[in-house]
Amino acid sequence: MNKIGHNVPPLNPKETIQKNIIRKEPILDREPQIFQNIPLPSWIELSLIDVCNRSCSFCPKADDKIAPNTYQKMSMQLIEKLINDLQKINFAGSFCLSGYGEPLLHKRVIDIVNKIGSLGGVEIVTNGDPLNKKTLINLYNSKATRVLISLYDGAEQITKFKNIIKESKIDKDFVILRDRWYSDKQDYGVKLTNRVGSISIGNQPKIKDFKNKKCFYTTYQVLIDWNGDVFLCPQDWQRRITMGNIMQQDFFDIWKGPILSKYRENLINGKRNLNPCSSCNADGMVYGKNHYKAWKKLI
Repeated sequence: MNKIGHNVPPLNPKETIQKNIIRKEPILDREPQIFQNIPLPSWIELSLIDVCNRSCSFCPKADDKIAPNTYQKMSMQLIEKLINDLQKINFAGSFCLSGYGEPLLHKRVIDIVNKIGSLGGVEIVTNGDPLNKKTLINLYNSKATRVLISLYDGAEQITKFKNIIKESKIDKDFVILRDRWYSDKQDYGVKLTNRVGSISIGNQPKIKDFKNKKCFYTTYQVLIDWNGDVFLCPQDWQRRITMGNIMQQDFFDIWKGPILSKYRENLINGKRNLNPCSSCNADGMVYGKNHYKAWKKLI
């Protein structure tokens, strides 16, 4: 666990970020799966519920004008539709439950995990507040691959959650505790970005420095909101431009469709001129190098 987790103090925010990158590389930097000559995504992020019980200063949820809690949640009908679409293309990637809210607040999160877990790995990113011994055991006995708990209050939370893990008698490698309680001088222990113009707190890179930088996000992943809207990536917290909706279209048609293809071509060629990309200061080349190479041959 020490190789990929963040559970051994003293902790370092830069080390935390690097370990997170290393953990995801085998999934996101693998050779892409190909269907009908089209490289498929390896990572699908699902935003199960549009509410969070916390209000972190570095998160757009802190501003009700940008990301208000609407309490809307993803339906099982939508999950079934997504699974059906992905089975048709033999999808063998992974899922992440995170998005624009706290996934463990969705009352049917276990059912959803077991459904999508039949297709690939499932990571759950949580602030840990809804987590107790019973919930953790249920997650461990589900098809979840791993639970990542972001600790925002302080180092004392390490002891709290290690005790819950011990009492649950589960494999300790199932849970990763991520230190996120640092000050703004240390960028809160996260890889801080402006979420395409949604936040400006902390020591952030300038947008102009990324104006002509390539971005691989659209080559290897998508984010699906509670209502089925498909977005470019998890950076777009204002949800400005939808690529399509899986309740109205087939997932594969959206993935290879004209809207997403236009953004993908631009970003592969280092053009961040379209909204919302023109307001983004995220490094889009951290993952997805092999997916980028596969798409580059087609564009």
